Amino acid sequence: MSAAPVATPKAFIWRRIHSLMGLWIVLFLIEHLLTNSQAALWLGGNGQGFVDMVNAIHNLPYLEVIEITLIGVPILIHAIWGVKYLLTGKFNSNRSDGSTPYLPLKRNRAYTWQRITSWILLIGIILHVTKFRFLEYPEKVHVGDQTVYLVNISMDNGLYTLADCLNVALFNADAVTKERAALNARGKEQTLLEVAKRMEKEKFNPWTGPVAQEYSTQKALVLGSAQNYQAHVNFVQTLEKEKLSPGHVIACAKEFGTASLLAVRNTFKNPIYIVLYTIFVIAACFHACNGFWTFLITWGWVLKMVAQRAWVTVSVVFMAILLFLGLIAVWGTYWINLRT
Repeated sequence: MSAAPVATPKAFIWRRIHSLMGLWIVLFLIEHLLTNSQAALWLGGNGQGFVDMVNAIHNLPYLEVIEITLIGVPILIHAIWGVKYLLTGKFNSNRSDGSTPYLPLKRNRAYTWQRITSWILLIGIILHVTKFRFLEYPEKVHVGDQTVYLVNISMDNGLYTLADCLNVALFNADAVTKERAALNARGKEQTLLEVAKRMEKEKFNPWTGPVAQEYSTQKALVLGSAQNYQAHVNFVQTLEKEKLSPGHVIACAKEFGTASLLAVRNTFKNPIYIVLYTIFVIAACFHACNGFWTFLITWGWVLKMVAQRAWVTVSVVFMAILLFLGLIAVWGTYWINLRT
């Protein structure tokens, strides 16, 4: 009589899922740091590599779905189980009162730092996403036949030349007031909007939709002028919605990547953010590379001690490369080259 098959423990399955999600996040981290490293303006090209890569990502179809399914869900799964391990795991590389073992070995210290960096990343990712994806995400507005992106940034001497290089318009409080005055001077065009709305309702069948009409040059002029006026209204209202603090301007860019570059540069003017993001990047790189080494062991790719030691070296080199990519974005976007 054969023995009944033993069911795979759920904890084992979830640990494997946690490990796979971690590997996927490592791959995302590589792409993210590679993109951000090109924001370092001292590398030349005025951050054009960063702008191009961010534009390429931003223009992907169904971007929100991609962000949620391919980035948000893996991070959430990895974080939930990571927190569980944090709360149940115990450090064993620190001196204790004897209730827990003291094993001052390299891998035990790596285990301890993996848990410490987990807390740093848990808090850091939440704050990072909140800052750049919500609080300082470029505002989009349509102006005529173009889409422009607005960011609220502090003014500095380097922005004069950088704005020209990036083809960015800067609006201080006086410039916003002038835009409002120019719009008010077009007040008579308000009637065009009412005319345009009436035209849209003409010969409209509620069952079949708009009825085919003959082309009218007059209607084309009226509708075109109305759309132009409405675009100007939307632009001025968006400018006025941004509350300008003293010394701040609104940067108006024609590309999302350019606006994002200015937002990143503005963040790294602040020494506090420099310190916080330096810690954040170091924690992310260590956590990713140590986790990658653990993944190789967990999944049985590297079993022999000689191979494990060799892959420790590979992981350290890998971490050094990621650190370089991350830290040049933090330190090179503003401070290394103040002129730009």
